[in-house]
Amino acid sequence: MLSSGLLTAIGEEKGLRTLVIGLDCAAPEILLKQENLTNFRKLMRRGSYGRLESVIPPITVPAWMCMSTSQDPGSLGVYGFRNRTDYSYKGLGVVNSTSFTAPAIWDILGARGKRSIVVAVPPSYPPRKIEGINVGCFLTPDTKVNEYTWPPSIKKEIESVVDDYPVDVRGFRTDQKQWLHDQIYDMSRKHFTVIRHLMKTQPWDYFQFVEIGLDRMHHGFWKYHDKTHRQYEPGNEFEHAITDYYTYLDGELGQLLEIAGEDTNIMVVSDHGAQRLDGGFAVNEWLRREGLLVLKEELTQPTAFKPDLVDWSKTKVWSEGGYYARVFFNVEGREPQGIIPQAEYEAFQDVMKAKFEAIPDDLGQPMGTLVFKPQDVYKVRKNVVPDLIVHFGALYWRSIGQLGTKGLYLQENDTGPDDCNHAQFGAFIFASPGVPPHGEVEGMRLLDIAPTLLDAMGQKIPATMQGASLLQKFEQPV
Repeated sequence: MLSSGLLTAIGEEKGLRTLVIGLDCAAPEILLKQENLTNFRKLMRRGSYGRLESVIPPITVPAWMCMSTSQDPGSLGVYGFRNRTDYSYKGLGVVNSTSFTAPAIWDILGARGKRSIVVAVPPSYPPRKIEGINVGCFLTPDTKVNEYTWPPSIKKEIESVVDDYPVDVRGFRTDQKQWLHDQIYDMSRKHFTVIRHLMKTQPWDYFQFVEIGLDRMHHGFWKYHDKTHRQYEPGNEFEHAITDYYTYLDGELGQLLEIAGEDTNIMVVSDHGAQRLDGGFAVNEWLRREGLLVLKEELTQPTAFKPDLVDWSKTKVWSEGGYYARVFFNVEGREPQGIIPQAEYEAFQDVMKAKFEAIPDDLGQPMGTLVFKPQDVYKVRKNVVPDLIVHFGALYWRSIGQLGTKGLYLQENDTGPDDCNHAQFGAFIFASPGVPPHGEVEGMRLLDIAPTLLDAMGQKIPATMQGASLLQKFEQPV
């Protein structure tokens, strides 16, 4: 068997290009198991594949940039789509492309004379200047009004190909399921039309894109697909909507492989997986009932959490809702009206971790909540890090930030209908003309993707990257 060093030398000598096919939220139990996905199956037989451990938290932002930089969220200083910008109580700031300063794989390649095309890799709005082409992601406000490409001239080229270019399905949390189904397909077809056009007409050494349609399909239709979902109904009209969409993606993959040719490294990858959503847990209402969060006055109806509702002089803990809970402590000398002595911080962190882990589900059974201390999961902790990261029910339950709810366990999502949550494990498939097939591989992490791709291209892996090349797993003496 060839050593990793010899394989990468071959990659550089042959000038192998690399195509990264990002499928947001792809579930390994479907992607790697659905038998009629013939193109994915062929790729699996050509190379290696398996489950892929995401970062904590497994959220689209920052997971795709964690993958592309091989840095964990703490090192990037981004812990979700919304983050505290300082230690005041003013709320959260929204992430965009300028929130990330670590070099991504396309930046590294650009500095070495390689040209990249990067399409819809979150967050890529506003579009960052790269050596090549950059097209904005689903965070782009309006493609008709906003400049969302680098260079700007590419916008006109895209419009000449598909006219109206949608970056997302606006309002995808809806009960209008047939409308959602049709909108997802319309969006995805336009995405792949643009991707094929750029692959054919523009020079590139590295091409990476993310298709958000799969994520929207999962969130909109998981209860129709998953027989273990609490709201699953046998024989429903959308029972095969998700597996049919994977079949559609398989057809798109076949066309991309034809364009890419044989002398191309191919990586199919997801930022996280998908799993059923059993409901939402009203974390701030629970904290209020526990006496840890005190309001200025009683609420008579469900109300979105706002800092001005809180009596900070008596509050110890509050949280932000979402797929997971970002829990913050009101620490003396850190927050403006902090009351937890800094000397007691670690002990209080242990107490709160135990309290969250002890919360039962709505049936009185252990919920199986996972609670992470940032110092235990991140090598570095930049910017304002949450004091605890909580995955209710190992993400089978989402975090509801509302106050004043009648109960703690809700079936209604405070952001609209949602059938699934993110799972810790996504999937990958990697095939390279310089690497013999290895079949299923265990132990791959999202942070290992960028080192693997650089290695396969014959490029040196920066010491700052936290992952390891998959090729190193295959290395044996020549």
